[in-house]
Amino acid sequence: MQLTPPFRRATPNDAQALAELVDFASEGLALYLWTKIAGPGGDPWAVGRERALRGVGSFSYRNAVVMEREGRVAAGLIGYPLPDRPEPIPHTMPPMFVPLQELENLAPGTWYVNVLAAYPEHRGHGHATTLLGVADTLAAEAGNSGLSIIVSDANVGARRLYERCGYREVARRAKIKESWRNDGGAWVLLTKAR
Repeated sequence: MQLTPPFRRATPNDAQALAELVDFASEGLALYLWTKIAGPGGDPWAVGRERALRGVGSFSYRNAVVMEREGRVAAGLIGYPLPDRPEPIPHTMPPMFVPLQELENLAPGTWYVNVLAAYPEHRGHGHATTLLGVADTLAAEAGNSGLSIIVSDANVGARRLYERCGYREVARRAKIKESWRNDGGAWVLLTKAR
């Protein structure tokens, strides 16, 4: 897909912004996990930046499209195709991720919108809707039969947005929170046919 301003492919220079967008989209779950990984006295944001800088894996700048305003990242999308045949969930997967992986496994062959977020001052301007349109194009170019996204049941505004854009609920799984504080009780999988 040929992107034109204000949209562009992310670069390694966007690592901090991507980490912040991932944290917004995860409602603080990312920072919670990065804090655990960083350990006492460690820098959780450094962990987030390192993950964004990876050349492989789902959370990578290579899977991201950003939208700029006045030379700064305002919003972003991270997505990629899910495999046609999901792998079994390994017993070593942290319990918090198991419900999310179970839901992903219910949407094989779709283009997965892993992260869709905007900085607070850029919300309410239609950027997320436009980025979902970018996701539609990327899914078509990748030959995926549809798209998928997972949202917290407490994130009513995001859910309304996805439904306005053609996504429908397929399944839900209870959250495993450990000591992460979040209002929601379940993750909800929504899909959209192409």
